[in-house]
Amino acid sequence: MARPIDRTWLALDQGGHASRALLFAADGNVLAEARVPIATHRESDDRVEHDALEVLDSLRIAIDRVLDERSDLPPPATAGLATQRSSIVCWHRRTGEPLSPVLSWQDRRAAAQVEALRRHEPQVRRLSGLPLSPHYGATKIRWCVEHLPEVRAAAAGGELLAGPLACFLASRLTGRAAQVDPANASRTQLWDIHRGDWSDELMQLFGIERAWLPAPGATLDGDAGAITGLTTRHHIALAAVTGDQSAVPFAWGAPREDTLFINLGTGAFLQRSTGTRRPDPGPLLASVLYGDARRTLHSLEGTVNGAGSAIDWLAAHEDLDVARAWARWEALPRRVQAAPALHFLNAVSGLGSPWWRGDFAPRFVGDDGDIDGDARFAALVASIAYLVRANFDEMRAGTGPIASAIVTGGLARSDGLMQLLADLCGIRLLRPAQTEATALGVLGLLTGSGLAVPAAAPAAAPADEPAGSIFEPDAASAAETGYRRWRAALELELGLSAPARASPPRADPPSSAS
Repeated sequence: MARPIDRTWLALDQGGHASRALLFAADGNVLAEARVPIATHRESDDRVEHDALEVLDSLRIAIDRVLDERSDLPPPATAGLATQRSSIVCWHRRTGEPLSPVLSWQDRRAAAQVEALRRHEPQVRRLSGLPLSPHYGATKIRWCVEHLPEVRAAAAGGELLAGPLACFLASRLTGRAAQVDPANASRTQLWDIHRGDWSDELMQLFGIERAWLPAPGATLDGDAGAITGLTTRHHIALAAVTGDQSAVPFAWGAPREDTLFINLGTGAFLQRSTGTRRPDPGPLLASVLYGDARRTLHSLEGTVNGAGSAIDWLAAHEDLDVARAWARWEALPRRVQAAPALHFLNAVSGLGSPWWRGDFAPRFVGDDGDIDGDARFAALVASIAYLVRANFDEMRAGTGPIASAIVTGGLARSDGLMQLLADLCGIRLLRPAQTEATALGVLGLLTGSGLAVPAAAPAAAPADEPAGSIFEPDAASAAETGYRRWRAALELELGLSAPARASPPRADPPSSAS
């Protein structure tokens, strides 16, 4: 007989396509789930926005639906929220009303301002752990102050708050004064990762006033406010606030430093915990996973901007049936999957780590023969795996051996892509049966299971491995040959100004769920 459920937890996962609420049991079993879509607005190639109040309302609706669906269960006492880290919004300090749209992490409208600051990149990297990029929050906030009259007026009147979307949502959901958690704050490019506070140097560099920024807080709040505006009268404390990717390493117990986490969503993100040790990022990113008054946990991270979004981009240009293209790709011989004759230089939404070239347009190069949609799709899928491999090499060189990887996200459903990644990286990959990595990570924070091992050292023994599918590397694979050819083509083209003949016109992709 199944044991009765006497306690539940609520995880809120706010993404680019939708807001989701998931009701969990202590063992990680999803008891109920609700998904409320949100609109994405693209005024031009470099502008990607959401309506802040629509996002806020979507979360409340999702919570109500989950609680209504499982009214037979004990209501959750605590909840946690994860959002896309580099999305920002400006709002009125006193009324809480948004003064700007949500500028998505994909938004690059402030690219010119970033280039004007390029000579300061060593200083920015040293303090924030990040390269200069319009994807991060600082230049987006400055753009809002300079271009949106309501934001400018609030700044002049001492009533402006600006910062990560998570901070706005947490404050409006609970009615409490705005506080920013370290994981989301660290993606503004205004956060000093050494001191765990806003950086006076970076604020001066980007033209941001400390008075505009929310007060620093913690990932977990023992005095959390209750979520308001629900149809239910349940008291649900919003006890955890973090970023979507920063939640993932806590999904299956305390993160081990020899385990790599790869999420294949809108973009592809690689990260490994470095515990309380701040990593030297080199060409990658130094990220904050967790912070409270006692300790800060760090990670080394790599970013591939074009994963699911790159497939959306190709589909928009080719009128591609994505499901059919995936089925045909999965049926290809593995040597063709691993080393296609055509190369796609995947700079959709900009070329991320380890090159950091926002000015490089996506393009196809290689075979000038009869190039059809299937060939382009095969080249694009391979390019996602190749970019992951490039980041993997940098990560392994910077922090030592990697024993295995846990791979999640929508694209991880592809057996062919999983095998290609295993062959390219030469390590064992695990695709968990439970793929709700961000929401599970929020659960791990709420229950304490993700913080159970002291952060000063790796776990003495592996944590319980999640159930799932294992992909072992194949030494006979053609993946290494394909990767070397692709990388040579990319490095050659990075020195050229003209795109290849086969390139479709440049465009930013439509948003897809991460």
